[in-house]
Amino acid sequence: MGKKGKKEKKGRGAEKTAAKMEKKVSKRSRKEEEDLEALIAHFQTLDATKTQIVETPCPPPSPRLHASLSAHPEKDELILFGGEYFNGQKTFMYNELYVYNIRKDAWTKVEIPSPPPRRCAHQAVVVPQCGGQLWIFGGEFASPDGEQFYHYKDLWVLHLATRTWEQVRSTGGPSGRSGHRMVAWKRQLILFGGFHESTRDYIYYNDVYAFNLDTFTWSRLSPSGAGPTPRSGCQMSVTPQGSIVIYGGYSKQRVKKDVDRGTQHSDMFLLQPEDGREGRWVWTRINPAGATPTPRSGFSVAVTPNHQTLLFGGVCDEEEEESLEGDFLNDLHFYDATRNRWFAGRLKGPKSEKKKRRRGKKAELEGADKQEHGRAGAQEPLEVVREVVTEDGTVVTIKQTLAAPGSAGQPRSDEEDSPDEAGGPVVEPSPRSNAMLAVKHGRLYLYGGMFEAGDRQVTLSDLYCLDLHKMQEWTALVEMDPGAQEWLEETDSEEDSDEDEGTEGGDEDEDSGESSGEAGGECGACAGEGWQETHGRAAPEAAAPRQT
Repeated sequence: MGKKGKKEKKGRGAEKTAAKMEKKVSKRSRKEEEDLEALIAHFQTLDATKTQIVETPCPPPSPRLHASLSAHPEKDELILFGGEYFNGQKTFMYNELYVYNIRKDAWTKVEIPSPPPRRCAHQAVVVPQCGGQLWIFGGEFASPDGEQFYHYKDLWVLHLATRTWEQVRSTGGPSGRSGHRMVAWKRQLILFGGFHESTRDYIYYNDVYAFNLDTFTWSRLSPSGAGPTPRSGCQMSVTPQGSIVIYGGYSKQRVKKDVDRGTQHSDMFLLQPEDGREGRWVWTRINPAGATPTPRSGFSVAVTPNHQTLLFGGVCDEEEEESLEGDFLNDLHFYDATRNRWFAGRLKGPKSEKKKRRRGKKAELEGADKQEHGRAGAQEPLEVVREVVTEDGTVVTIKQTLAAPGSAGQPRSDEEDSPDEAGGPVVEPSPRSNAMLAVKHGRLYLYGGMFEAGDRQVTLSDLYCLDLHKMQEWTALVEMDPGAQEWLEETDSEEDSDEDEGTEGGDEDEDSGESSGEAGGECGACAGEGWQETHGRAAPEAAAPRQT
């Protein structure tokens, strides 16, 4: 009795501490948000001048980070919304809507009256009813200098059939946040976690909310059991059994004054509805078998046609008090909820044109001996390093780790098609974090992301495709040269520049986003305190810690 009572008292104390911290953060951030609300209102005034739907064929979108990429439920289209871009001196925020026609390999910019305010690090979920709907919640707006952040708590729906935006107003929903995750579960949207940050304080969440798509009402869920600790940037997906799986994520805590320490989580939980108890949920921690991904943040998630969860890339950080170094990744992992097992995604390589050869029993025995010998003498993974010189003379080093020949998966027999012996250049996305993923007709589409080169952050705008049924090789649909991306070094005069200049820059980008994007740029929040929150990890030395 004594131990139980002590444990319950400790739990209530933790809840009170969390409530006090949330109140403290809310109070301090309110002044900042009031300042940014005026800037957001200015941009909304500009958007109000648009009274008609205008569809304009265009080049691929300019580089941006923390946008959302969603597959249309009925058409062969991908929908890109929002995002941010940082050129080393100024942050640009977007609320642009782009549509990629898969069959035509063509982009269209779609301007719709009364869109949501500019934002990044939001969540977007597509549901099929009424010709398709794209639901968007939350996200953040960064000031032009990247030092202040406004966290949204609004809910929007894009009616894809009529191409109209609608803001859905309902009380009792989540507080303003970024880096949260949201999925469609039956006739509900389920939202978990995220973070809120002001100039001096921050808070991470592990709360769960449900939005009913029939009644348009929010409810806060109170699952029983021990659930995930507060975090943002985690994996959240629905399993074939009707549960919701949470994996990984990022959070940080203050270890002493002005020093924060980040945590890359690697634990996994199931959120399940209790049998026969409507509206009641329970948390269960699980320990999957197989090739678990290495700890990382900034990874991207999609669901495959056979209902497995796919995880791509991210960054593994080595964090010290005054510095941060990260290894960026471009590997694939699959989680099979039915078997509760992770699998490493391995590509078979391009299909050979050589005819299959039949083997007799003697050849089969010899082949078996060779396979055993090959396992014993397996080659180590190959690290490819290439250097790109930018316009200002900075050398950007890009590292890629390629699987050694014959080391991926089971050894191939002579009866199988083998990769071409020509050994052409490998086509694949470069290592990166925060890429945007979508799956359509069994194909994985990957857009953008970012990586770091010293104090520079390179924001990408390339587009790749991978057939998940064949798992042979990536196809580059849109390529870009990271070395051609402009990076403006910060100066004292720019640090002291007024906010009006930033407002003008953002407006200019709205009218001609391609011009700033072609110059390249980094993620908008990267220059400010909020970088790590939006990205799900800590910032490099050039920026204060932040995450999504």
